[in-house]
Amino acid sequence: MTLEASQSKRLDRVWLAFLMIAGGALSAFLATSVFDATVSLSGILCVGLIAIGRREGYLIGLYNSLSYSMLAYNNGLFGEVYLNLLFFVPTGVIGYVLWSRHTSQDSTVEMRQLGWPQRFMVVAVCIIGTVGLGLLLGLNPRQNTPFIDASTNVLSIVATFLMMWRYKEQWLLYILLNLVTIVMWLLRFMAGGAAGDLMIMMWSLFLLNALFGSWRWHMGAKSAMPAKAGVNTEVGTCDVV
Repeated sequence: MTLEASQSKRLDRVWLAFLMIAGGALSAFLATSVFDATVSLSGILCVGLIAIGRREGYLIGLYNSLSYSMLAYNNGLFGEVYLNLLFFVPTGVIGYVLWSRHTSQDSTVEMRQLGWPQRFMVVAVCIIGTVGLGLLLGLNPRQNTPFIDASTNVLSIVATFLMMWRYKEQWLLYILLNLVTIVMWLLRFMAGGAAGDLMIMMWSLFLLNALFGSWRWHMGAKSAMPAKAGVNTEVGTCDVV
């Protein structure tokens, strides 16, 4: 293992420890039940493992998707419920398998990046999808903040595909997603929603993790370039193999 790789592994361990200590403290002070605490801690551990390129994050994410959907249901965020049950659970299994095929000897996934045409395409898909889903969710009279809920759904879906395909651009979407979701839960907290304060702090930690993940994956994709001499890491298609 090179000196640079050794330093990266040490930084990964420090970051994961910070997330769990901070998440544990928040859960101890803000969680009103053991269940609420497990939702928070499993989500924090999941995104932390993904940020350092470990496929085990997908396994933790399966529990988080199921438990978070229950919490979202109690807060009238049905878009979040559908997203977790119908999308995150199956993609969690698929993502784990795909990452297993592209895991290096140091147990981290091989990271790469999109080209500019594909980045513009991602932006267009996010905008069109948010408007369309927002109109659809607004048909449910019990739905709260339909377009905010729609934006979190669309950003989550697109970012998840980029994550499964190992592209660093996922983290830019996660940064935006976390900002929007913090606003969404702030509105639910102000309206007296269940566990709103805990969710605000949890998603704030997610935001910090997305910033770290963006840097970590940028460096990971950059370091992969000389390892594949003659191969352009800015690809034109999103192959899944």
